[in-house]
Amino acid sequence: MKPFDKTRKCNSFPMLTMIAFPTLLFGFFCYNQYVKTIPFPDFNHQQPFQESSNSTNFKLQETNKDDDDENVRVVLPLEKCDIFTGEWVFDHGSSRPLYKEDCEFLNTMVTCLKNGRPDSLYQKWRWQPKACSLPKFEAKILLEKLRGKRLMFVGDSINFNQMLSMACMVQSVIPPEKRSLSYANYTIVFKMEDYNATMEFYWAPFLVESNVDPPTMRDGTVEPIVKLESISKHGDNWKNVDYLIFNTYIWWRYPTVKVLRGSFEDGVTDYVDIDQNVAYESALKSWAKWMEENVDPNQTSVFFSSVAPSHMIRSSAWNNTNGIMCLNETTPIVNTSTFDVGTNQQLSSILENVVRSMKIPLQFLNITRLSEYRKDAHTSIYAAPGGKLLTQEQKADPARYADCVHWCLPGLPDTWNELLYTLIIYQT
Repeated sequence: MKPFDKTRKCNSFPMLTMIAFPTLLFGFFCYNQYVKTIPFPDFNHQQPFQESSNSTNFKLQETNKDDDDENVRVVLPLEKCDIFTGEWVFDHGSSRPLYKEDCEFLNTMVTCLKNGRPDSLYQKWRWQPKACSLPKFEAKILLEKLRGKRLMFVGDSINFNQMLSMACMVQSVIPPEKRSLSYANYTIVFKMEDYNATMEFYWAPFLVESNVDPPTMRDGTVEPIVKLESISKHGDNWKNVDYLIFNTYIWWRYPTVKVLRGSFEDGVTDYVDIDQNVAYESALKSWAKWMEENVDPNQTSVFFSSVAPSHMIRSSAWNNTNGIMCLNETTPIVNTSTFDVGTNQQLSSILENVVRSMKIPLQFLNITRLSEYRKDAHTSIYAAPGGKLLTQEQKADPARYADCVHWCLPGLPDTWNELLYTLIIYQT
């Protein structure tokens, strides 16, 4: 697998947090045009890039019937191992899930079993690349890599869930009194005192400035307005971070996007409607320009996640003619490579093209196709928008209320983090 490189204390939450947590998280889900009635909480098969000529070797754990056998290794030049192309394999052993759902940092919006989901099979699937195997995730190795450093996820609620996943993947090796989670309007910070390190999330669903950035505007009741060239307000918070992981996709729902004329500070509300593709490319180019001018690649490693798919279309797309979107799906899509779950391929191509043109090194997390298989991994009717479980009446109307955008934890985002871990440990 060749990366894209153009040049080479808390045991429990205090009562205040328990009260504030659902309110804060009320702004961390996306605005979804397909299910506008859901009170969302706050808070094409792409091939990997083939630009780098590095021939760094790295050790990968070979697939073995015995999940505890770690003695067999496969050593391959990194560019010969495409870790994003493979298949989902059911893990009969004890290695999945990577943590339990009672991880103290998870909230009710992702704890599907606690919320009533009757099956847990979605937690047992392991990603198996074709040419090799992913290395075993070792929390202590990652934390040593992060010692004295900052890692920050930037983007929408999908990246927020990935940040929570990563916190749960490492928390077991950190003494409870040496770890803490804190919340602010735009950031969530997981502190690891023994390592003088932080794992953070920064809310910027469009990357550029928008009217849905403030906590009071994230409930999905306001149609987004963006200012395509305005990014420094967010970007100033990304400076001097050692690892930056970006995403932006699920809020780009309308075929046209409202673009502000003037500034939000001046109270200007005049806007013009611009084609979705044009606006998306413009926002990404503003982001890319800011990154090239403000990020030192010798200090900061940059990652960008490809678009995270949803399964909001008819289930007949994966040959389930009697289903309703992702409702009651218990297995991935298997034994086929010719299916379409409705991922916006134009936006996906725009993202890839902008990233290809950047003048600084960047690792591309190509999670789209492997995630498209996972129709079974969504929160569905076991989500808790606004911190509240769906009523029986709402559950009986899955076409309107099922969340087939976000993912249960433990679950698919853990695999994204295994892929990120592989790149951080062996590529940076």
